[in-house]
Amino acid sequence: MTEATVFVVDDDDAVRQAIRLLLRSVGLAVEVCASAAEFLERWDPTRPGCLVLDIRMPGMSGLELQARLAREPSAPPVVFITGHGDVSLAVRAMRDGAVDFIEKPFSDQDLIDRVQRAIRLDGERRAATVRRQAATIRFAGLSAREREVMLAIVAGRANKVVAIDLGLSERTVEIHRARVMEKTGARSLPELVRLAALADIVPADGDAPG
Repeated sequence: MTEATVFVVDDDDAVRQAIRLLLRSVGLAVEVCASAAEFLERWDPTRPGCLVLDIRMPGMSGLELQARLAREPSAPPVVFITGHGDVSLAVRAMRDGAVDFIEKPFSDQDLIDRVQRAIRLDGERRAATVRRQAATIRFAGLSAREREVMLAIVAGRANKVVAIDLGLSERTVEIHRARVMEKTGARSLPELVRLAALADIVPADGDAPG
């Protein structure tokens, strides 16, 4: 597994280096950038980690960088560094998806705790993405008819009802149902429902779309 990296983006060199030394002292991989533009040039969305970001910077601000990253499917969790007068901006940033903010002056341990929490969150998000992709692949091999049957059975309809709705014999529905279970690897109806929800085929409550 690729090591998580903390990207520190701040136009103040002294702040960048102090945070770099602090986080490296607890075994974290750290890269520093002097601007949002430099970060965007170097950022690889496949790399896990988080972003420690100054809220006010020349050129593209921290808020503008956050908005730019929000359009990416693998946007890193953002921990904002704020001055006393920037708290209202930080609250807005939280509403827009930042995971945390820390106000200057901050304690070393407080920053470490927030960064480690952001790294854990990134790991959880990436693991969830992998599970969604794996679930989606399981359904990719279904035929159009098998998919119709699958949507009906995860909605809780009995085979007899599905047969009437789709104009099939009940035996045919049973065959399609067995193929759905085989192709998806689901060992039970509840597991099939969970997989379908994970793959965003049906809502998480298990109701098939109408």
